[in-house]
Amino acid sequence: MDAKKVQEVIDIYREKLTEIGVRPIDYPHDDIVVTSSDKLGHCLGMLLKMEEFTKENRMDKVFRWLGFIQGVLWSEQVYSMTDLQNHNRPQ
Repeated sequence: MDAKKVQEVIDIYREKLTEIGVRPIDYPHDDIVVTSSDKLGHCLGMLLKMEEFTKENRMDKVFRWLGFIQGVLWSEQVYSMTDLQNHNRPQ
């Protein structure tokens, strides 16, 4: 997956989370996340930071964060596993 494709996936997730009313937050790393809105809000905040990492070619970090976000999106029933796999496929 190249930087352009990663940015497409970031855009898909950012738009979806915004569409369903999620607001970005920077959740404290020492706290246990309890609510879905906090989990998704933290993911949205991560997506916004990932755009900068992609521009800086920090792709190892981008891929780690993307995997984390996709796990949360699946567990919070935002996307199915098939949806997530298709987002990563080349067009």
